[in-house]
Amino acid sequence: MAVTLPETVLARYERFSLYNSPYPAHDGGCAIDLYPGTLTDGRTTAAPSPVAGTVRETRTVRAPPKPYAPEHDHLILLEPADSGPLSGLTVRILHVDPSVQAGDRVEPGDSLGRLVRAGFFAPWVDNHLHVGVRGPDQNPYRATGSLPIELGVSVRPLEWDGTGRVVSSGDTYAVLDAPAHPDPGTEFVGVRADGGGVLDGGLPHYDGGGLLEPTDSPAGNGADHVVSLNGDRLGVADGRTIAWDDVTVTANGETITGLSVFCARDEDFGAKLICPDREFERGERVRVRVRSSGDR
Repeated sequence: MAVTLPETVLARYERFSLYNSPYPAHDGGCAIDLYPGTLTDGRTTAAPSPVAGTVRETRTVRAPPKPYAPEHDHLILLEPADSGPLSGLTVRILHVDPSVQAGDRVEPGDSLGRLVRAGFFAPWVDNHLHVGVRGPDQNPYRATGSLPIELGVSVRPLEWDGTGRVVSSGDTYAVLDAPAHPDPGTEFVGVRADGGGVLDGGLPHYDGGGLLEPTDSPAGNGADHVVSLNGDRLGVADGRTIAWDDVTVTANGETITGLSVFCARDEDFGAKLICPDREFERGERVRVRVRSSGDR
């Protein structure tokens, strides 16, 4: 069984990703990260609820120990309204310090609290809500086990030749000006793989990624096939899930940690380089390639 998140839910957020995470809860696209805005450096903001419903429970949970993050995160369980698309299911939300409590009613877009950065976050990850959906007979407290999520919105694939200029950077990342969103604030876009489909995930710093594309494609029909970008082989897709090859991402010929790809509709969309050991100057022109690790 899979659940579909309609456009009315996803359009409330600036970005989303099914696969850009190191945690097993995202395996097979069984969870989604929803980004209300482009937030970095530990900023907090209101966390808009994806659905209408009633708060079933909130609780504090332990997070992986990280020197830059608190030891605890928070779990919110929502029972969606009977009139909504997820009626009868349970919505499981993490990374929000709740301002709501059991029994509270919320409408779509109502704030659930403040976004927080716990040890589940790598330092280059922006603030977001982690959302999973459980069936009525499933344990809502386990980290894994949510239902696969289908997208009720189309994502426009953008061609990208692997080049761009740095427009912003932090201690662990740099963002390029390409590919640029052709009409910010409207449709969701993503980086197009060779042969079609939108890439989603952390290459190769997370174990795998996704290829979001129509069901009439090879991946959509469940057939395994090689996925590449600008002629560089990335891995093999089994359905929409990609197992990355043993590859290395380079920027101007130097190895970096990886490339972050996702779906977005904001004007700041662009390829995101994960590079905690490499600095890029604003305006610097960069060429990104993916090589087999054995070729280094």
